[in-house]
Amino acid sequence: MSVNHHPIGVFDSGVGGLTVFHALREALPHEDFIYLGDTARLPYGTKSKHAVESYTVAAARLLREQHIKFLVVACNTASAHALDALQREVSDLPYCGVIAAGAEAAVAATRNGRIAVLATEGTVRSGVYADVIRSLKTDADVQMLSANLLVALAEEGWCEGAEAEAIVSRYLAQLSAGYDTLVMGCTHFPLLVSVFRKLCPSDVKIVDSASVTAKAVAGLLAARNMLNAQTKPGRDEFKVSDLPERFARVGARFLGRDIADKVALTAFSAAHLEKAANALNSLS
Repeated sequence: MSVNHHPIGVFDSGVGGLTVFHALREALPHEDFIYLGDTARLPYGTKSKHAVESYTVAAARLLREQHIKFLVVACNTASAHALDALQREVSDLPYCGVIAAGAEAAVAATRNGRIAVLATEGTVRSGVYADVIRSLKTDADVQMLSANLLVALAEEGWCEGAEAEAIVSRYLAQLSAGYDTLVMGCTHFPLLVSVFRKLCPSDVKIVDSASVTAKAVAGLLAARNMLNAQTKPGRDEFKVSDLPERFARVGARFLGRDIADKVALTAFSAAHLEKAANALNSLS
């Protein structure tokens, strides 16, 4: 079978990457997808760089065994900390993270060069959004703010109403005034986009990294002649390392449809994790 007919792998620490998956499914309706959520080890946002690298490399190897043709790292923390490790340890597997696409969209959107990024603690600590944005626009004024509570809001389905608005308002109040572009630097945050649009000044552009990543992946596959030529709708598989029932329940809120019959439990084997950790330790 041609590699074009192989599935696309999508990896996240849990359910947040389903916003990226949803955008990918809309952009690439004829592709097959395998989504892997590492629900046994979430959240990644509070983990060390070394731990995130080990988990991400192990996940990539697990998905490579499923004969994926392309890997989408649909986790901002993994994209911040582990892409270099992927390039070293899984060099034969083409991949794309979510940060570069979001940064490029922010630079294209800003008019005054002042960009705010809301993300999880690990992504903010890495400073990678600011680094990538400034590599594209050297005079950019970038401020980053950790907004971990928004993850819980999204997973509980509290994406509108007084509670959501109060918490989003508290975070927005911590940003310095004058930014004209706001990047949702966590894959959970697009579920709250209606609240952000209500509370942000009308002239602020909101960048949803999920949708811009989907466009970037579609472009990369087309440029590499890797698109699936089938005309029937693509297949979906969801694999999680713990609590498949909870993933299916929360995932249904993210996707607006029932996915319980498509979710299966799959463990990162000790061999996957040990091999990834040993390879990374040998370089440290």
